[in-house]
Amino acid sequence: MCECESEKRPFTFDVVAEDPKTHARAGVLHTPHGDIPTPIFMPVGTKATVKGLLPPTLHELGTKILLANTYHLSMRPGADLVNEMGGLHEFMRWDGPILTDSGGFQVFSHGDNVKLSDDGVTFRAVDYDGSYVRWTPEQNMDIARKLGADIVMQLDQCPGYPSPRPFVERAVELSSMWAERCWAEHERNEHLTYQGHPQALFGIVQGGMDLGLRLRSLHHLEECADFPGYGIGGYSVGESHETMFETLTPLVSEHMPKDKPRYLMGVGNPTTLVRGVACGIDMYDCVLPTRTARMGSAFSTQGRINLRNATHAHDAGPLDAGCTCPVCTGGYTRAYLHHLVRQKEMAASILLSMHNIYFLLDLMRRAREAIVAGTYQAFVDDYMASPGANDW
Repeated sequence: MCECESEKRPFTFDVVAEDPKTHARAGVLHTPHGDIPTPIFMPVGTKATVKGLLPPTLHELGTKILLANTYHLSMRPGADLVNEMGGLHEFMRWDGPILTDSGGFQVFSHGDNVKLSDDGVTFRAVDYDGSYVRWTPEQNMDIARKLGADIVMQLDQCPGYPSPRPFVERAVELSSMWAERCWAEHERNEHLTYQGHPQALFGIVQGGMDLGLRLRSLHHLEECADFPGYGIGGYSVGESHETMFETLTPLVSEHMPKDKPRYLMGVGNPTTLVRGVACGIDMYDCVLPTRTARMGSAFSTQGRINLRNATHAHDAGPLDAGCTCPVCTGGYTRAYLHHLVRQKEMAASILLSMHNIYFLLDLMRRAREAIVAGTYQAFVDDYMASPGANDW
């Protein structure tokens, strides 16, 4: 791509390698705050912080892009305040790319406190002050613009599993209508930049576990706008992973555009990442690595480790001998981590979060190397046959 085209299109995606035996591909997503090698895992900083970890540590771990949450930030401290403080990059002191989700999953998790219409959604913020909040697609885009992330997501409806087919069909219909309006609002303000940089708007494919509805959603997105990337929402909402892959695999490998990044939203256990990459997924996010860390649990090459177990009390070995993160190479023993976890020390959550995030980032780095080498099928086979695949 010539320099003049790059200036006109600050968000571009290049596929640099494709695995010959799977649908896995390695790519680079170019953004104003830096290039993102894919496949990639995005640590989640829900409220403008990855719990317990400061930006220098995240850089040290190899983080290329962070995710923050539109719903929670719109409630506290509010998009206007973040705007006043210079946007999310300045507010949270992170100089790399940031993605903000639509907040749709959080909104619809309010259950009976949600009212839907063609125009938008009204919900009661029961996890804050109990106030009633109204969001239209246009208002959602205004919040996203004020937060100032590099990549923002359309407002969508995320149905849980299981849900009646009419409910999932309605979710597809609303998400499709709202995608058009989000795009129109985004284009209407295309001349605006936040702190000197533009934003990219991704569409979101919904449809539950029904491939036909998924394709209906995807085709509408392709017809209504030129989205530079696509989120895949509505998975990991109660279904088994085998049920998820029944529709996810053909959706991604056979039907989604090949020249744009594909982002599987809210999925983050290691085996699912490895299998998802084989389908052609490029981007992931999930709170799992930090949430499980706060519960005293760690990913490892030997499977999930529960540091609360007394078997670790006298173990002088590292958390994971096969890991090169600062925790595993820094002399912190399982005995020490067990002690911190049992005593509910803050250091336990911090150290385990560092390890878990590094573990997923390094897993995606090694996956990328295998794709470039043309050996990703062997990578999948080896991983799924290893003790590390026991990650539940």
